[in-house]
Amino acid sequence: MAAEIVNPRSDSNTDQDGGAEPLDSFDPVFALHRGGKMAVQATVPVRDKDDLSLAYTPGVARVCTAIAEQPELVNDYTWKSSVVAVVTDGTAVLGLGDIGPQASLPVMEGKAILFKQFGGVDAVPIALDCTDVDDIVETVVRLAPSFGGVNLEDISAPRCFEIERRLQERLDIPVFHDDQHGTAVVTLAALRNAARLSGREIGQLRAVISGAGAAGVAIAKMLVEAGIGDVAVADRKGVVSAGREDLTPVKRELAGFTNKAGLTGTLEDALAGADVFIGVSGGTVPESAVASMAEGAFVFAMANPNPEVHPDVAHKYAAVVATGRSDFPNQINNVLAFPGIFAGALQVRATRITEGMKIAAAEALAAVVGDDLAADYVIPSPFDERVAPAVTAAVAAAARAAGVARR
Repeated sequence: MAAEIVNPRSDSNTDQDGGAEPLDSFDPVFALHRGGKMAVQATVPVRDKDDLSLAYTPGVARVCTAIAEQPELVNDYTWKSSVVAVVTDGTAVLGLGDIGPQASLPVMEGKAILFKQFGGVDAVPIALDCTDVDDIVETVVRLAPSFGGVNLEDISAPRCFEIERRLQERLDIPVFHDDQHGTAVVTLAALRNAARLSGREIGQLRAVISGAGAAGVAIAKMLVEAGIGDVAVADRKGVVSAGREDLTPVKRELAGFTNKAGLTGTLEDALAGADVFIGVSGGTVPESAVASMAEGAFVFAMANPNPEVHPDVAHKYAAVVATGRSDFPNQINNVLAFPGIFAGALQVRATRITEGMKIAAAEALAAVVGDDLAADYVIPSPFDERVAPAVTAAVAAAARAAGVARR
């Protein structure tokens, strides 16, 4: 079966209790969401008793027996190898925060249809009514036999790091926290192209990241892996440095591989002379701090809906400006990454998604821009039909090269 992108909304103009006029009578967003945004569609016909006997009992028993004898056949004779679980606990949903599992479902449904629309990957939203790390890990482990991969979504830091790590250790299918790695892949792709536009290599750049949560930590790791000259990360208390005594284990690890220059002080202090600003924290960066950056700097202010630096301000000082919004050029949008990354991993039945696979995804994404590179076009549109095939192919090849592909 496959997740069909349909909207089985009701035609009724009254609510279930016959009370006040429903929200969708005047709000097109609610109208689109009525009844949910997805459904399940069969991929085989069930038109008569012969079809029924093949699709279900008694014929299905033969397939079950074969899988029991050769478990790997589950990937050939069920949808397991082509379907992803989109798992959340509802604790960090968009910019809404901890709104709980039920309120997270519209986002998880949206994520599932993006998997299908942009990567051809079926996905099932799973909102868990638990927030304890042990409970989440054990629940997902028990659900895993039904899926070819797990996309963790909107789980708050720092729990998200431990949940992902423990699931990767226990499962032999890809586990990927998109809030971390999807953002990092697209950021790296855009940064590679911005550097190319300015005639520089990524190793010549010093970057400053505002935000030491899921996305900030993952971006820092990926930039270091890609050979960034230096990168410092700032949280609410200032630059993350080895000398700070208030660091969590995650931030202590972060301090160990970032900030080679040994910067201390505030975010604004770190921005003086920096080549790159990457914002994944919200808040507002003073214009004076942006003005203090190096000539020809890049400003990636990705907080939604309000960027840390408004593009009008950023353009006064920066050569390239990117945001997380669709109404400005150079949108850093995770949908450019996660559909193709999972499609490539599933295609070769990878056991995990490696750092090399993520970097391959970023390089493929950057390459889509090609000769059209410009200050307002360092990253392609999610609707560019070249994106998903390019990322899929690159990730599949990287999986084979890393020895994590099973076919």
